[in-house]
Amino acid sequence: MINDFINTTFASSNLDDYIIRTAIFKAIVENIHLFEGDLLDIGCGKMPYKEYILKHSQTKSYAGLDIETALQYDSIVKPDYTWDAIKMPFEDNSFHSAFGTEVLEHCHEPEVILKETYRVLKTGGSFFFTVPFLWPLHEVPNDACRYTPFSLERHLKNSGFKDIQIKATGGWHAAMAQMLALWIKRGPISRKKRKWLIFIFKPIIKVLIKKSKAEKVVFKEGQMITGLYGFAKK
Repeated sequence: MINDFINTTFASSNLDDYIIRTAIFKAIVENIHLFEGDLLDIGCGKMPYKEYILKHSQTKSYAGLDIETALQYDSIVKPDYTWDAIKMPFEDNSFHSAFGTEVLEHCHEPEVILKETYRVLKTGGSFFFTVPFLWPLHEVPNDACRYTPFSLERHLKNSGFKDIQIKATGGWHAAMAQMLALWIKRGPISRKKRKWLIFIFKPIIKVLIKKSKAEKVVFKEGQMITGLYGFAKK
């Protein structure tokens, strides 16, 4: 089965997911050196990055963790552990590294999960994360918030983390491409109009994606972002 979280192709069928999925995977690839030893996947879902991480990093063991009431994304792939969103079922200093992709926006009290992540990490361990900024409401009513880089950094510091690095997954061009794609694929549009809009705007979206230079985004007044990624150390 093709893993479309990793092998993502630019097509009419996935215009709405393409930008965010390629950005997340690119961020994982760029930071693959952080994934090592015993690794904890927080909010793991169907663990779409497990095989890639095990193959391309120094990870020795991979544990998937999700809340007891999490949506079921796959009838076969199940989390290795579940928790009550209060206390993770692990001893202190259990993992060399941890990561959570697109999970912190579902935390009504983010410092609960961040402090638990800090607790179960070994000293010197890394926590890698991604969060959306420009994205529709999802998993309602469990879509709790959107983060600026400044609020995210504050929560991480309050939870004990240091050496925090936060970057954007995309800037103005990516944001425009993403909004067009979301409108075309998910907006209140008839099937006939949707077909024509895809034909018209798909080349424009492709050009905008090509022009996007996420690495050049600076967190300043008036800057638009699509999402954030980064890491912090214990």
